[in-house]
Amino acid sequence: MKLSKSTLLSSSFVLLAAGCSVESFDIINTEESKTWAPIKSEVTKDPVIEAKVSELLSTMTLEQKVAQMIQPEIRDITPEDMRKYGFGSYLNGGGAFPKNNKHSTPQDWIELAETMYQASIDDSLDGSAIPTMWGTDAVHGHNNVIGATLFPHNIGLGAANNVELMTKIAQATATEVMVTGIDWVFAPTVATVRDDRWGRAYEGYSEDPEIVKLYASAVVKGLQGSADDDFLGDDRVISTVKHFVGDGGTQDGDDQGDNQASEQDLYKLHAQGYVSGLAAGAQSVMASFNSWNGEKIHGSHYLLTEVLKEKMGFDGFVVGDWNGHGQVKGCTNESCPQSINAGLDIFMVPTDAWKPLYENTLVQVRRGEIAESRIDDAVSRILRVKLRAGLFDKPSPANRQFSGKTELIGSEKHREIARQAVRESLVLLKNEAGILPLSPKMNILVAGDAANNIGKQSGGWTITWQGTNNENSDFPGGSSIYDGLRAQVNAAGGHIELNVEGKFTKEPDVAVVVFGEEPYAEGQGDRENLAYQASHKSDLALLKRLKAQGIPVVSVFISGRPMWMNAEFNASDAFVAAWLPGSEGKAVADVLLTDVNNQVQHDFMGKLSFSWPNSPVQTVNRFDKDNKPLLPYGFGLKYGEKSTLANNLSEGFTFSHNNQQDTQIFAGKVMKPWEMLLISEEQTLNIQSNSSSLPGIAYRTIDKNVQEDAFQIQLDGSTTAGIRFSAINAISADLSIVSKEMSALVLTVKRNSDVTAPVSISMACDGSELNSESCIARVDVSQALANLPNGEWAKLSIDVSCFANQGLKFDKLVKPFELMSKSKLTLSMSDVYFEAKAGESANIQCN
Repeated sequence: MKLSKSTLLSSSFVLLAAGCSVESFDIINTEESKTWAPIKSEVTKDPVIEAKVSELLSTMTLEQKVAQMIQPEIRDITPEDMRKYGFGSYLNGGGAFPKNNKHSTPQDWIELAETMYQASIDDSLDGSAIPTMWGTDAVHGHNNVIGATLFPHNIGLGAANNVELMTKIAQATATEVMVTGIDWVFAPTVATVRDDRWGRAYEGYSEDPEIVKLYASAVVKGLQGSADDDFLGDDRVISTVKHFVGDGGTQDGDDQGDNQASEQDLYKLHAQGYVSGLAAGAQSVMASFNSWNGEKIHGSHYLLTEVLKEKMGFDGFVVGDWNGHGQVKGCTNESCPQSINAGLDIFMVPTDAWKPLYENTLVQVRRGEIAESRIDDAVSRILRVKLRAGLFDKPSPANRQFSGKTELIGSEKHREIARQAVRESLVLLKNEAGILPLSPKMNILVAGDAANNIGKQSGGWTITWQGTNNENSDFPGGSSIYDGLRAQVNAAGGHIELNVEGKFTKEPDVAVVVFGEEPYAEGQGDRENLAYQASHKSDLALLKRLKAQGIPVVSVFISGRPMWMNAEFNASDAFVAAWLPGSEGKAVADVLLTDVNNQVQHDFMGKLSFSWPNSPVQTVNRFDKDNKPLLPYGFGLKYGEKSTLANNLSEGFTFSHNNQQDTQIFAGKVMKPWEMLLISEEQTLNIQSNSSSLPGIAYRTIDKNVQEDAFQIQLDGSTTAGIRFSAINAISADLSIVSKEMSALVLTVKRNSDVTAPVSISMACDGSELNSESCIARVDVSQALANLPNGEWAKLSIDVSCFANQGLKFDKLVKPFELMSKSKLTLSMSDVYFEAKAGESANIQCN
């Protein structure tokens, strides 16, 4: 009998779950065992298109060609810039929106797409009528747009093990993207994740290339269509397989770090998504931030040109990642001939670096640092894809088939696909005494801070880049996990009560506790180890409180990776890995609850596509020689199967405690328990996107070392304004250790203007919001700021005794940092934290 690929995959899951040896299971077809074998793409070169490419190229000036290779971001260009330069493409980064408005409507997106398109084909200034294209990170649905269907993140889809479902998800995503007039999607991510500490682990389908390879082609075809059917038709978008190559295999799971695999392993483990994705006709590849054995891939001629374009035969274009070229040795964001010479075809260049990059590239071609033939090759590839996508012939974005059909955004058809994905992604890890499924007629307590939190269950890349600062109202049409439980319990005549802290008015028959990781994206999610809540076991305390009252506990864990949580397993009667299910949380109830007749509605179908660690420092993957995880790749219980996880798992592990982690306020992102606000006179604004403003102040994220790890504020001097970090819900924090350890408040800042008026930094403790001046302390830092070099990153530190001497109580801190001024001032910051034993050496002393 000949087995299909999907049957083969299912069989391997079954073998593993049964404990059978699969060492001889060949995950790579013997025909493809040769490293970097040529790809037979379903999309072949069309002589008509090739002639058109040559014709267009022969008419273009060098300026027009280089403009095709520049991809700026919507926050950094205007339609006039597009009209003047004729950029080949542009993007919206995660958390960037038309009009800088998080709640931009689909019509706002369409209007921007139409405006930029019309500017690009207006040849009055640049002499070019080549249409531009808009690229977006639609990585689990059209996730930047309010109201879109959000599918489970890839880690959950890997557990679902359903290739056909992947095609449906991708096609639904393409449709919703097309509604907003966008042409191009930066998906799928085909990373094979080898270290779960990586902050992008949830963007990978699996630790093993088998699933990645099967899924890549399915997603590409769902987004682009099939070569023999509706390839890049009116309901399809250009896809991007990313990030080439090895991003999931860096040392210690370090985002943008170094992959030290051999070339054979780089191909066998990390390139299989490209083997199938390119064969399916993917038209673009995104270069990866990471290095391979010390060389940044954005500067690797061997990988981008000799391997990808020559050996594998890829004829589409290679786009960079967010200023990734600037990390190449000898390069900056504003200048990088090395990347073009290596084989990069499009610079992704957010921030205002795009203009000097454009100008420097022109100079470098004229000097001969970049051969014009390399420019011609890059532009030919861009034009080839645009012609294949029909961009020269399709109507403008506002007039395309789906444009403006907002009923397709978050449509019921798409949400049902997402609900199917949620149901199939759930993995049952423990089910003591068959406690699951639950009857909807029971008295059910629902607890945990993720139970009624659509933002938390959706994870990163959800409206905002990090997936933070979202509320349930930001997900019209979406549902929380509690929503689904409540609807079914109420319909069946049962009783349900929601209380995050696990309190109740009527003693429950069972508690469903939904908890897990806070949202994160990319390097912000990197971890030193896999211990869940290593230093603050608040969720474990909740589970134990319920168990102590004799209440059976069903844990539903929200996460972007497997984690070491033996104590939480021990405190749970049942344990479900729900991953990051997206906007359709109500589908979880379809699996946890029976129908009114006590019949199973949907059994568990999910199987682990990542091994579950046996310790917080274990890195374990399928086929490892010493493969001894807590739960193996392929594990997942069904109803009626005996639970195998013990109730007395070892909980002991010694951690080295990092005090600085407890005293960070901002470290590339806002640290818990703080929130970040703009202040202008009596107005405050909770920052929920990567650009915000109030009278007198404008805020936006910027890059220091990696993407959006810093921010800039511009004060225009018209009113007193500034920025504040304060405790969420004004719940005070005990930072008495800060004063006991003679610490300093340290800022990493860059001053981009003169200081013309006093600039104060203040802290406040509980009671200050009631005008208790005795609990507010201020320090004027204007002179210290003025002494810093202009335009350079530097440290500014203040001895905390400056605040303590004014009566500040560090054990009741509600506002650890506020900077206010009426000065006209431009200031950038990347870190705000307390450093122990640094008070005596601080820039500002008060003793």
